[in-house]
Amino acid sequence: MQDWPIKEVARATGLTSRTLRHYEQIGLLHPSRVANNGYRFYGEAELSRLYRILSLRALELPLSTIQIALNDDRSLAEAMQSHLALLEERRDQTNQQITRVRQTLDAVKEGQKLSIEQIFADFDHGQHEIEVRQRWGDTAWEHSLQRRNQMTGHEREADTNLALDVNAALRQAAEANTDPTSEEFQNLITSHYEWVAKHWNEKKPDRNAYSGLSHLYATDPRFAAAYGGQANAEVIRSAIQVWIQANLP
Repeated sequence: MQDWPIKEVARATGLTSRTLRHYEQIGLLHPSRVANNGYRFYGEAELSRLYRILSLRALELPLSTIQIALNDDRSLAEAMQSHLALLEERRDQTNQQITRVRQTLDAVKEGQKLSIEQIFADFDHGQHEIEVRQRWGDTAWEHSLQRRNQMTGHEREADTNLALDVNAALRQAAEANTDPTSEEFQNLITSHYEWVAKHWNEKKPDRNAYSGLSHLYATDPRFAAAYGGQANAEVIRSAIQVWIQANLP
């Protein structure tokens, strides 16, 4: 039976060897055999499974959903239906926003005098608040708002820059293929955990809460985009899981 080394599979699929090893680590795709020198090889059955994985990834499904879907046709159908509904909702929201912006632009071109509320009407300012309240509760939103309101202008700027620095460092580590278990990456996770705690009413998240946050980074396309894509977000999630095992009871 023919099999192919990991380098050939990576070259043919456009994936990196690191990504294929990550798939193995999370139990999504195992090689058909591992040689004495540690080289991975993949047979026809594994390539077939990888083909399905890549097909589902093209639908922007998270790996956790793909892992279930590969073993359960109903779960796949449900996942695709949910994904379709989300895409249709985004399409409708985008179309509505396009209409509002076009109307505002036409009004400006015609020389109409608009109020500041009308100018900024196409921005959904309440969407972020709603999401925070739904995910983390009313207290989380109210504390976050109160915390920012109590800051001076310089403090708010420093707070924003800290958030950018912490998350940019994680993204750079993932893009540089830094080992998630390395001291370098784990130190970055420590900084991230401390930053998260500041936004959680100075209450340090327990292992379940922090683990849930890491899964959100990898499964929500908006969070994953902030880290340069889902592959990077999944590396960061792996690093957080390692940190949790070592630091949280």
